[in-house]
Amino acid sequence: MAVVLVVDDEPLQREILKTILNDEGYETYTASSGEEGSKIVKRLNPDVVLTDLKMEGIDGIEFIESIPKGPFEPSMIIMTAYGTIPSAVEAMKKGAFDYLTKPLDKDTLLLTVKRAAERAALLKENLQLQRALYDKFSIEGIVGSSRKMKKAIEVMKKVSLISASVLIIGESGTGKELVARAIHYNSPRRARPFTAVNCAAIPENLIESELFGYEPGAFTGATSRKIGLFESTDGGTILLDEIGDLPSVTQSKILRVLQDKEIRRIGSRESIKVDVRIISATNKDLEREIIKKNFREDLYYRLKVITIELPPLRERKEDIPELRDFFIEKYNREFGKRIKGIEENALKTLMEFHWPGNIRQLESVIERAVLMSESPYIGLKDIKSELGSSHGGNILDFELPEEGINFEELEKELLRKAMLKSNGVATKAAKLLGMSYKTFCYRWEKFNLVSPKEDTPS
Repeated sequence: MAVVLVVDDEPLQREILKTILNDEGYETYTASSGEEGSKIVKRLNPDVVLTDLKMEGIDGIEFIESIPKGPFEPSMIIMTAYGTIPSAVEAMKKGAFDYLTKPLDKDTLLLTVKRAAERAALLKENLQLQRALYDKFSIEGIVGSSRKMKKAIEVMKKVSLISASVLIIGESGTGKELVARAIHYNSPRRARPFTAVNCAAIPENLIESELFGYEPGAFTGATSRKIGLFESTDGGTILLDEIGDLPSVTQSKILRVLQDKEIRRIGSRESIKVDVRIISATNKDLEREIIKKNFREDLYYRLKVITIELPPLRERKEDIPELRDFFIEKYNREFGKRIKGIEENALKTLMEFHWPGNIRQLESVIERAVLMSESPYIGLKDIKSELGSSHGGNILDFELPEEGINFEELEKELLRKAMLKSNGVATKAAKLLGMSYKTFCYRWEKFNLVSPKEDTPS
């Protein structure tokens, strides 16, 4: 039950209120003055404070002003005589939750205290959720001590303190959204919304209405006003993931948001000011897309005020043991398991694997291994089939020739064979290699192979 503090310089009034509130189950304390009340507030941090307006020494308004401001402060209720209601209203402007007129009505008193206690409970719950988010997405909590990850983390720490636009570059599965969330939740905007938008997942004819909203009658089916994501994220951060897939018309409107800090709903002539930090992410080479006339050069330079490059897992393999331990602990908690670690030969296999799906693929492998393992330690058998199927065959049985191999040529050959086996259907080829469609297309284009763009994922 909520903790209530009663501050009143009349002993009888204090005792009556304490008896009424205790009978309702509240944990009630009393103070005979504002000075004493301030000390108790600092010691107990009560949920609700009932204070008389007129008291010897500091009065109710001065008492309210003496309470330290912070993420959680008690709900203050002023008790006042009828003739001093204007003073009670002034107290509410200073931060009081409500006021009660004397003589107090018991039912009104209990109802007001109940509402104040519910508000305090909501504030506490919200504070706990915010702290959980800050802990989950703290920059310090990002796993990786390799040189390239240390560099990325240092940039993240610096950019979190400012509101400059950030472009995150990395292959699919490298953790671009995690980085964007960490920047937001470690910034001054942390208490405001964070919105992630996958630009490639929203149909071209809907992307503008999702981002900017629309007015009634703007187009067929627009029967009511829709608030867009930029407007609903005001004061916060919006992540435009897969920004390289944004239609050219929408690109120009994003440029306007960056330049003028305003949006216009579809069907409206009125501009609306918005304060939104834009973080964008892509697995494409945007400079190459500019040359191909697929991406606006002026937007590119507006987006990349700060650039964070996330290395693929194959370029930060020294982080695999740390990532392995992190995921084992995570899925031990989730599945109620007690996996202690991983056998040496299984770890060696993880370290030698190429990881086309990056951290997302590693997490998937560890998740399944934790779930399926019948031993305290994950063995080779727990991961072998999962990694083998990623390449359409049991790659773990493949023996390297003495003279070594050219890995890029091997990868090109795998891509070509997958396309040949799937009759040129990129979605099927991606499935054969255990990749997402986007990752397959990214790697296909990286090697300047014939683009599979004519294919669309089903």
